[in-house]
Amino acid sequence: MLGLPYQELRYPNPLNIDPIAFQIGPVSVHWYALTYLVAFALYLLLAFARAGKPGFALSRSQAIEALIEGELGAYLGGRIGYILFYNLPLYIDHPLQIFAVWQGGMSFHGGLIGAVLALSWVARREGLPLFAVTDFVAPLVPLGLAAGRFGNFINGNLFGRICEGGFPWCAYFPYGGDVLRYPSQLFEGAGEGLALFAFLWGFSRRPRRPGAVSAFFLIGYGIIRFGLEFLRQPDPQLGFVAFGWMTMGQLLSIPMIVAGLVILYWTYRIAPRQATVPA
Repeated sequence: MLGLPYQELRYPNPLNIDPIAFQIGPVSVHWYALTYLVAFALYLLLAFARAGKPGFALSRSQAIEALIEGELGAYLGGRIGYILFYNLPLYIDHPLQIFAVWQGGMSFHGGLIGAVLALSWVARREGLPLFAVTDFVAPLVPLGLAAGRFGNFINGNLFGRICEGGFPWCAYFPYGGDVLRYPSQLFEGAGEGLALFAFLWGFSRRPRRPGAVSAFFLIGYGIIRFGLEFLRQPDPQLGFVAFGWMTMGQLLSIPMIVAGLVILYWTYRIAPRQATVPA
């Protein structure tokens, strides 16, 4: 972005997209909801391109089952994770708010735990090794994450911190006050989404050891999320949770990175005699 003229992106975004895509009678359909459909479509497109081919354990029907059950696990885990990690006092005082999902409140890290548990069930039922399932699914996830972050940008939530140092691309957000802020949603979409997808998709095309793709997903997402949290506004009900600078997103990303490193070490050091997955 060096050399670019300074620009102010007036919310909702440079394209002036209304957060509401269309209405059906009294029902408003938001672009954010449509990003979930985009995520599902991208998953199926990529899964069908690989299913049943050498080096990829899942058939098309198994890939669909992994999508449905993995998404259910991610949804339940994401909601439970948000309650436990981000706003537990609120839900203790107002337990019925747990069911008010239309008001938002999802945690990626909780969703990841829920998805892994669901995929573990899929692997057991289908008689497949867990890493065969997670290695297949991991490269299909980041593009869906990118779509979701674009939806966050259109909605104006999960915005960044106040811009400093004349950064050339900043935006006003309706809940962020009358100050320019980093469009951290787009940064996360580019990092956790596009860049991570490009790496995992390319890496998984080559011969590799079981678990390596899953490990690099954990490590890659964790590192990117940890770094970009420095540009993202902390959750208002939490602020910084450790050392006066660490956010909850960063704190939760640390065990994610550690788990990825442990799996990677096990894959290449502890179990070197296992067959390499062919491309």
